[in-house]
Amino acid sequence: MSSSDSSPPPGPPKGRGRNPRGQGERLRGEILEATLRLLNELGDDEALSMRAVSREVGIAATSVYIHFADKDELVVAALERCHNDLIRDLDQAEASAVDPVGRLRARLHFLGTWVHANGGLYKVLHESDLNKRMHLAFKEELNSRSREAVQRCMDAGLAPPDDAAAVALDLRAAVHGAVSLRVNSPGNEFPPLEDQIDRFLVKLVGVTLPA
Repeated sequence: MSSSDSSPPPGPPKGRGRNPRGQGERLRGEILEATLRLLNELGDDEALSMRAVSREVGIAATSVYIHFADKDELVVAALERCHNDLIRDLDQAEASAVDPVGRLRARLHFLGTWVHANGGLYKVLHESDLNKRMHLAFKEELNSRSREAVQRCMDAGLAPPDDAAAVALDLRAAVHGAVSLRVNSPGNEFPPLEDQIDRFLVKLVGVTLPA
């Protein structure tokens, strides 16, 4: 577990009553949203503190510990919420296209847009010490969705038959490399990410894109 914060403070003062029905869950949601905002600003889970989160929400630090035992638990819960929201938005982006290639393309283009707006969260999700120390099992869903999207292109005859898992891994590696360069070297000049993603789709998946 994280060692950057001191041990949790004692529980809430005597006389504190129970939260009204639903209020505790609302407060937990506000804590997670505040954590995501701060992580996106910092781009580093090690720089986050429980006290900073409590200040962002406008509550006592003890109230954060009521919901989360330590910082690692808080950050993992926040990242899982972020990931689930991203999955939902990617599915909505896919739904706007009419065929498997269009859906895969829309998915990747939206991901590029999301990373541009949430570079700090991207770094914590994929490049942070927490990501290396802990197995974030929820991330596997994003990988499986990518594999399924590639497989649909192959099943529809819109991409050459191949090992969809291997092709999806190559595609993910290429896209992550492209977005990571932009997040970590913002002062450099790069071609439009949409154009680069389209080249990955043509070269790695073997699809044909409309002119």
